[in-house]
Amino acid sequence: MSLQQSHEMTPEELQARLLYRDALILVIDKPAGIAVHRGPKGGDNLEAHFEALRFGLPRSPALAHRLDRETSGCLVLGRHRKALVQLGLMFKQGKIGKTYWAVVTGCPAEQEGLIDLPLARLDATRGWWMKVDPLGQKAQTRWKILGRDESCALLALTPLTGRTHQLRVHCAAMGFSILGDPIYGSAPGEGERLHLHASAIEIPLYKNKEPLKIEAPLPPHMQARVMSLIGTGVSGQATQPPDVVAQ
Repeated sequence: MSLQQSHEMTPEELQARLLYRDALILVIDKPAGIAVHRGPKGGDNLEAHFEALRFGLPRSPALAHRLDRETSGCLVLGRHRKALVQLGLMFKQGKIGKTYWAVVTGCPAEQEGLIDLPLARLDATRGWWMKVDPLGQKAQTRWKILGRDESCALLALTPLTGRTHQLRVHCAAMGFSILGDPIYGSAPGEGERLHLHASAIEIPLYKNKEPLKIEAPLPPHMQARVMSLIGTGVSGQATQPPDVVAQ
């Protein structure tokens, strides 16, 4: 489903994007093009529709973390205060594994690597825009090529820290900016959306149990380009994009 800014999500549409549900958490497939919470300029946002995700509880769920407006994929919600505290601590301690898929312009010379570049706010007039800064906060991202052609590559990105715009700034700083990024990349073509998708998340929520592993399907605007890049991956074997994990 592609959302336009003028379209407000219905309860049925939001419920249809549910990837995982239990007594503590929900994971939804966030669409590109909608903010996760109300910003200073107002406008539609996912949080305004969380009433549709109560499923019998007295209060609506709340955000356990954030994704950028134009980023799609796995978004974790806590169903009550105790769950939110537990999730917040795990995110802060880096215990929750996150994998993103990104189509980038250009292609790294190596097959995989680690980006270790500290980040800081660009300046006070640019809101949450970030820059590489030796005096900034530690920021690390692992990357691996899943497929490539002459002009683009598909990367699996694993952020080891959780800085604002980390993946977008790191990729741009390394010379392979994310396709459709209007801030850190080249000007996107008409109708070109950001090609960044939170494809999978791994949450060690319950003791003595395997971590929850949840995947989100590719958004429509990324499907054709990803499939053109991933045909043989990097090993010559076919690779498939994530499927919905519904539990």
